[in-house]
Order: sequence, then C-alpha cells, then structure tokens
Amino acid sequence: MSMPSPTRLYTVDDVRAMPDDGNRYEIIDGELFVTPAPGTRHQRTLGRLYLLLGNYVSRHGLGELYFAPVDVVLGRLTLVEPDMLFIHRSRSDVITEREVIAAPDLAVEILSPSTARTDRGRKRALYQERGVTEYWIVDCEQEQVEVWGPGAMAAVVYGGGGEDTIRWQPDAATPALTVDLHELFRSA
Repeated sequence: MSMPSPTRLYTVDDVRAMPDDGNRYEIIDGELFVTPAPGTRHQRTLGRLYLLLGNYVSRHGLGELYFAPVDVVLGRLTLVEPDMLFIHRSRSDVITEREVIAAPDLAVEILSPSTARTDRGRKRALYQERGVTEYWIVDCEQEQVEVWGPGAMAAVVYGGGGEDTIRWQPDAATPALTVDLHELFRSA
C-alpha cells in the first residue's frame, strides 16, 4: 500500500531508519510503500519455489538466490525487497554484505491482497525499466505465474488453465529447470 505524502520524497537512508515493526518498507522513485507481513499461503509458495530454484542454482553453481528481506538498491530514491531474487555468478560484484546494488537477473513477487496493485504496476514498470531479465508475478489465487521481460508489452502466463510448467534457464550452458505449477500451488 502506498503512503500518501505528495510533498515528501523518501530516501534509502529514510527507509533504513524506519522501525523494525514487522512491516516491509520500500521506496520507488521516493514514494514510500508499506506492507504488512505476508500470509501463510504466500510463505508456503515462496518456500517451495525457493527450494526448487535454490537446489537448481546450487547444483549448477549458477550464482546466488535470496528470499526477502534483502534490499535491492536502485538509486538514492529506490529500494525494493522482492520476495525472491537471483543474481547470476557473472554479476556477483553487485552483491555487497548489506544489499544488492543493481537489477537482479530474476525478481519474484508473490501477490498478496495488499501488494497486488503495486507488484503488477509500479514494480513491474521499475523492474522492466531497470533491466531485470525476468520478473515473475506469482498469483496463488489464480494458480498462475506471469513472466515479464525487459520492454515486454505483455506477460507470458503459465497456469490458470494454460501451460502448467515453467522452464527457467538463467545460463545457456545449463539444462533448464522445469517448475511444475501443480506442485508449487498444491495445498498443505
């Protein structure tokens, strides 16, 4: 949810000074976004996806995979925390002890009622503008994943009655990973 303050531009330093109150604070071009902790379905889906991608990334030595909270700083007025992000090993120099200082190769947002509008709007535009190679919007309610690339006018949509597997191949020299959406979205 965006916080109304049309006259104030927030900075990365402002966000770092925010209280540790269980909310997630992000800024896009100086606009503050505050979201509460996600629900259990969100976290279950994130955990499953992290295990799938994490094992694949580790097995092939592809780079680093992180889940929130990890700051991605894209300038003095932009700090986001994707639910999950991947940095290819060839770009490991953008990872510092504190944060990631460039666009991830993969950013994943799992929709919550409080974040859906921002994830599909402001964050999608930001990730596309800043060169995120792939942006996945995971919709647990519709049991689908939208995959966006830089400059794409529309997403490739998986699940929701269509193709039920995603092939992810962050490195051409490595066999692709197949993500089964039925398994990803199955009930506890």
